[in-house]
Amino acid sequence: MKKIITLIASLLFCSSVLAGGVVIVHPSNNANLDNKSISKIFLGKSKKFPDGSDATPLNLDSGDTSKEFIKEILGKSESQMKAYWSKLLFTGKGQAPESLASDAEIIARVSSNPNMIGYVSDGANIDSVKVVSKF
Repeated sequence: MKKIITLIASLLFCSSVLAGGVVIVHPSNNANLDNKSISKIFLGKSKKFPDGSDATPLNLDSGDTSKEFIKEILGKSESQMKAYWSKLLFTGKGQAPESLASDAEIIARVSSNPNMIGYVSDGANIDSVKVVSKF
């Protein structure tokens, strides 16, 4: 019985460690995006895609995918991100990207607007958008 419980706990832990996601854009977006340019957009350092078109980032409210995106793409922790945006907001130099509650909401917004960029969990239905990066 102990072995079964240990096995189940291990599998649950492994699946959360492997939780990843994808960065998505509108299917018509042909901008060449690497993780550095994605990071600049999500940190408010750039308001444009590399091709010069406007870029509007969308965040997931919270959860494993959001944590993984912040860590892998932005190179920060959640607390560092909160401090980063608090400082920019306080000084009037920026505002955090809009946050949405679910993968479906982000996919719907990105698929309907060529200027949007977002990220969703790896298992989301992404038929209506284009993947530009995995994390």
